[in-house]
Amino acid sequence: MRLSDVQLQQFHQNGFIVLRNFLPQEKCDAILDVAKAHLEHKIEPIETEIGYDERSKEYRTEVVDYSSGSNETHMIVRRLRQVYERDILFKEWMEDVDIRPVLQQILDDRVVITTAHHNSIMTKMPHYSRATAWHQDRRYWRYSDNNLVSVWLALDDEYSENGVLEFIPGSHLMQFKPEQFDVKEYFREDTQENAELIAKKVSTPLKKGDVIIFHSLLLHRANKNSTDQAKISFVYTVKGERTMAIEGSRSSQYPEIMLEEVE
Repeated sequence: MRLSDVQLQQFHQNGFIVLRNFLPQEKCDAILDVAKAHLEHKIEPIETEIGYDERSKEYRTEVVDYSSGSNETHMIVRRLRQVYERDILFKEWMEDVDIRPVLQQILDDRVVITTAHHNSIMTKMPHYSRATAWHQDRRYWRYSDNNLVSVWLALDDEYSENGVLEFIPGSHLMQFKPEQFDVKEYFREDTQENAELIAKKVSTPLKKGDVIIFHSLLLHRANKNSTDQAKISFVYTVKGERTMAIEGSRSSQYPEIMLEEVE
């Protein structure tokens, strides 16, 4: 698959693109079955809901141990981390050759998986999950430039009530002032300047097998899950070969997987 010139222009303008019905439902179900087993048994490394909102900017930027460090049996898992090495089904999706030409177009470079960031099964558990505030993923990542995108796979239907992604189109191209963000670098919602931008948000309801590719600087958020069913998604991040992790940062502490170019 390749994007048309119009689609590629839309991505660069908006900062995201949706690929409908990209992965067959049977493959989504197989990935979901493995993910549910790892979630049920709380197989480390994981991130929990405990203390998530209290973590400092320094913690999110510097800490390289992705284990939760928790021994609570009733903890709520927010995400499974380091999924590339967990199961062959996860690895195969992250190395999928059908989506690679699209990623090559968007990055205008050879595709490299960075296992330091995302590389996760994301959850929004019913009754326990929190809303995700407006943010840019790139804020805690340390690279030579911004040529990174994330690939989000819906493993089941996603909509407003269970926490579908929302974006501010074009925000990846905007220059922001430091005071537009709080101390943890979330985009503030209490200023008129920001409110005018937030009013332009778009919601992206998804069906099982849909994929969203979005830029590392694109502002995005999600509601909490107010339904009775867990929302489980798969997200990983890729960069261009010319984009280098800054030595000594968390971004440089995990392996990178160079993918072969495909036509």
